[in-house]
Amino acid sequence: MENFPLLSAITFLPLLGVLIILSINGEKEIVERNARNAALLTTVATFLFSLVLWFSFDKTTAGFQFHEDAEWLGGGIKYNMGIDGISVLFVLLTTFIMPICILCGWNTIKTRVKEYMIAFLLLETFMIGVFCTLDLVLFYVFFEAGLIPMFLIIGVWGGDNRVYAAYKLFLYTLLGSVLMLVAMLYMYGQAGTTYIPDLMNYDFDPHAQMWLFLAFFASFAVKMPMWPVHTWLPDAHVQAPTAGSVILAGILLKMGGYGFLRFSLPMFPVASEELAWLIYLLSCIAIIYTSLVALRQTDMKKLIAYSSVAHMGFVTIGIFAFNIQGIEGSIIVMLAHGFVASALFLCVGVVYDRLHTRDIDRYGGLVNIMPRYALVFMFFTMASVGLPGTANFVGEVLVLVGIFKVSTWTTFFALTGVILGAAYMLFLYRRVMFGELTKDDLKAFLDLEKREILIFAPLIILTLWMGVYPSTFMDFIHVSVDNLVTQHEASMATYHAALETVTGN
Repeated sequence: MENFPLLSAITFLPLLGVLIILSINGEKEIVERNARNAALLTTVATFLFSLVLWFSFDKTTAGFQFHEDAEWLGGGIKYNMGIDGISVLFVLLTTFIMPICILCGWNTIKTRVKEYMIAFLLLETFMIGVFCTLDLVLFYVFFEAGLIPMFLIIGVWGGDNRVYAAYKLFLYTLLGSVLMLVAMLYMYGQAGTTYIPDLMNYDFDPHAQMWLFLAFFASFAVKMPMWPVHTWLPDAHVQAPTAGSVILAGILLKMGGYGFLRFSLPMFPVASEELAWLIYLLSCIAIIYTSLVALRQTDMKKLIAYSSVAHMGFVTIGIFAFNIQGIEGSIIVMLAHGFVASALFLCVGVVYDRLHTRDIDRYGGLVNIMPRYALVFMFFTMASVGLPGTANFVGEVLVLVGIFKVSTWTTFFALTGVILGAAYMLFLYRRVMFGELTKDDLKAFLDLEKREILIFAPLIILTLWMGVYPSTFMDFIHVSVDNLVTQHEASMATYHAALETVTGN
């Protein structure tokens, strides 16, 4: 496998599925059936192919592996691909979630099925590319290109207010990324390269770092999203089809956290340290404010969307704790959120497909007729709360341990969010599942069918696996995180030494 372009194969394999779907012709029913089958087989093949990374990855080194290098645009801009312990798990998360997205829209998407499947396969290529590329320009291309299929998924197959939500998502994300592009051009002018590992070791001027950090922050904060630039997310989730919500919560939100880890901390260490207080402030507001807003929601999707903003607050707090526990915890929270939030949106999709409403007050007493669904929903409700033995518990505990070493007040406010999180998730579950079954249209509901069980089963297994035996996943990230923390400490030590020299003179 040394000379085989494995990362390129995994990244662009979905495009092969696109070509296959484009070539399908015939009667409408045959075309739709073959398009679904082609998309599912392509995403499953991509996932199986990506498992080679899991079994072949060297956990003892912090360097980039499976490296690929080729000329692209010239002038120091090359086609570079590679993954380390931080990015490998995000690649696997992406390829794992995609077949689930295809399956959950199997029977519910009835218009433009061919185009729908193409949009998801294109999106998969762009998302994998974000986590695999080692070139600044290529990163920007993949990062922004993912907006196009996501815009179409919401705008074409979404709810009644889908066009507004799609444009809001597009404009928020694009405006933030314009500043990031300007910063990238400056970095290329200073360092003379767009190769990310070289930029991670380049010593940018501390004053310039502030502006560069804020420019990247504008993009990553919107993508996560952080308060107060989070308002596009509830609208996007509510209007998106179920699979669109799954991919938003499962993968796209993680690109912001990944960007902080890949760019902000290693490239702008001084600015990261100086502006950490701002991250703590915005994250604590996000955790508490969006949790309180979630308590007031009557739409199931919107409630879970606000909970995602609160969970991402834990991620940013952990990243900017600048220690191993905090950063490892933030990565585990992102991975766990990819499983749990995706499953919660799928749970909403199950009842929405039957009643075509997400209004909490329209439900009640479903435990009486849907015991299997009640059990699955309960499991992921508890996982979202952070019940010991589930994935979120591991990540949140590590984040709290990491931030406690830095700021006790931030730890206190984060813990407040944990309590509020339990309140709004249990509120949701109680209103939907318990009580008397009094509504006639609910009495005809059928419990989970085989396809739906097949979708939930791997998410349950991985949520338990990460919660009970987290070292399986943490072994991948530990060396890379340790190297990141060590480099950050060394950069800050050098900066403070230079500052003392100047002050002394």
